Amino acid sequence: MGSPRNSPRNSPKNSLSGSPTYGSAVDGAASRPGSPGAATRGERIPSSPDRHHSEVTLRVNGRPRTLVVDHRSVLLDVLREQLGLIGAKKGCDHGQCGACTVLVDGRRVNSCLLPAVAQDGYDITTVEGLAGDDGEERAVDGEERAADGEVRTVDGQERAADGGLHPLQRAFIDRDAFQCGYCTPGQLCSAVGAIAEAEAGHPSHVTDPATPSGQPMPLGPDEIRERLSGNLCRCGAYAHIVRAVEDVIR
Repeated sequence: MGSPRNSPRNSPKNSLSGSPTYGSAVDGAASRPGSPGAATRGERIPSSPDRHHSEVTLRVNGRPRTLVVDHRSVLLDVLREQLGLIGAKKGCDHGQCGACTVLVDGRRVNSCLLPAVAQDGYDITTVEGLAGDDGEERAVDGEERAADGEVRTVDGQERAADGGLHPLQRAFIDRDAFQCGYCTPGQLCSAVGAIAEAEAGHPSHVTDPATPSGQPMPLGPDEIRERLSGNLCRCGAYAHIVRAVEDVIR
């Protein structure tokens, strides 16, 4: 599923994801629509399917999105490059760090490993949609405004008031559960998935074998650490992350 190796001159890279730059599937055709390597060369992909592309409909953060995707593209790159949802990060690109974690039909997955074409019809939740929004900013008179009419500025971007955050997002802020923040979107999505798994009665490696099967599993610190062990934090904020999850499940 990997992309052909190209020379640096012919392979423009995105400064954030380190991946080839993909154009929108719905706003224009490629300069050579039938060219199989168009997407990996940074050109726009075709606006209609051909033998190297397929049309898929992804329900992203509650909103159906119909796209034409390259058969080689993984879900992470489609979310970032075609839909502009850059919360999920490309860390290792091998499914080992968890920075790209999103929820597919409520289950946490490494989006850097999933072919986007295979996700047709699935519900996908990214960190931008945890609070129930679709991740797109809404403009009022050219500015983002909170419910009280005030403009909120965070990291140079206009945002709504913090009241719209998911409880885990608020807990991460209150507990200072991040430093550089690169892994935080994946940590949040993974935590949401882990809590749901425990509520559904799915045991982990450290769950007491005597725990009744199929019943909600209590989440203590050991359970939280085990269930989130696939998400790496290079800043070492693990203790604060555990406390933030505990705050939400109490």
